[in-house]
Amino acid sequence: MSDRYAELVNAPVASTVARQLGLPQPSQLERHRPGAAAISGPALSGAAPEGRLIKAAREVLDEVGVQRAGAEGKVKSLVFDASGISDSTELVELQRFFYPAVGRLDRNGRVVVLGTTPEDAGSVRARTAQRALEGFTRSLGKEVGGRGSTAQLVLVEPGAEDQLASTLRFLLSPRSAYVSGQVVRIGAGVTEAPEIDWEKPLEGKRALVTGASRGIGAAIAEVLARDGAEVVGLDIPAAAEELGRVTAAIDGDAIEVDITTDEAPATISERLADGVDVVVHNAGVTLDRTIAKMPEERWSKLMEINLSSEERINDALLDGGRLRPNGRIVCVSSMSGIAGNSGQTNYATSKAGVIGMVEAMAPEMAKRGATINAVAPGFIETKMTAAMPFGPREAGRRLSSLSQGGLPVDVAETIAWFASPGSTGVNGNTVRVCGQNLLGA
Repeated sequence: MSDRYAELVNAPVASTVARQLGLPQPSQLERHRPGAAAISGPALSGAAPEGRLIKAAREVLDEVGVQRAGAEGKVKSLVFDASGISDSTELVELQRFFYPAVGRLDRNGRVVVLGTTPEDAGSVRARTAQRALEGFTRSLGKEVGGRGSTAQLVLVEPGAEDQLASTLRFLLSPRSAYVSGQVVRIGAGVTEAPEIDWEKPLEGKRALVTGASRGIGAAIAEVLARDGAEVVGLDIPAAAEELGRVTAAIDGDAIEVDITTDEAPATISERLADGVDVVVHNAGVTLDRTIAKMPEERWSKLMEINLSSEERINDALLDGGRLRPNGRIVCVSSMSGIAGNSGQTNYATSKAGVIGMVEAMAPEMAKRGATINAVAPGFIETKMTAAMPFGPREAGRRLSSLSQGGLPVDVAETIAWFASPGSTGVNGNTVRVCGQNLLGA
């Protein structure tokens, strides 16, 4: 569905009136185009004294072929290493770098601040200073969002400096168009990162995508296939025709099964007897009612689809040895699971449970040489959101730093980053794909 408001307030005459009235004027977001540069435009980088990550960051930029910015002119990205800040008095280094630099940031620009995981920072003062970086990056994201730009904080454990490549490539690229104000944690790789073809990082990999017949699920299947994966799409038998169209278009396979049935985990495990590299739990429903009007069967049906079935499928695949080395599990949570939502006690509970599952399983997955992460979408333009009443739909679009809804591909691109063989140090994260929605954490 087109965003008529955005089209109107950016029209030649109306845009002037919109500016005078202080109305949001969403910038058209740049998204990945096949054949385009991974990171376009020059990058300006800097570091606080004693920063330990700037060398690794600049090596990644050089590998991608990003031009280093000169003393003047527009830049497409700003990268600042704040890992050396060990006292609150040293936080002024943020001002010293960004005060002259942020005005140079072009439309659809990218800002990444690098820091140390606070619990690994050492002294109390160092932990305090590193935690303060989160407030800075979230605020900066809101300041630059009006021009389609984003800001993120990447916290890197000591010793994990060599794990930056996959995350920097994603966050500095158009693939992260609808991700802003997020905190990403990077640890030591769960396994040694292999040599990667960054154009086809999933070449030779097999991926299972549940709920793949339409919307976000179909976009996930298409993006993973674009990145080289052999995709197995899964959905309920009633969606077989739509699922068949999606999988046929990407030369994939299809599994038609209701994931809530007792036999579903074994069926899926048998169909993946040769192993699977990426499992994406996308299938989900909404059955909204306030808790005072929520019958038990309505609660239980949603919980089975959105959470309990995922647990059972994970158990079947892991216990059966189906997940291959350096494997990935990626779950689709929701902003409702973080911020809550009136009339969605069941849905928000299930999606918060998904986040809890990711956090609880991450250490065990690391022992297996694999990772688990989640995305939490905000307002994404789908058939479901198109059917919403005008007021809630417009509020969902405008209540973010980017003042617009996201697209299914935005969720898919974030999942592809998690799924990359190069993301071996990214484990236990939940990243919101919400344009930095102004509600929630």
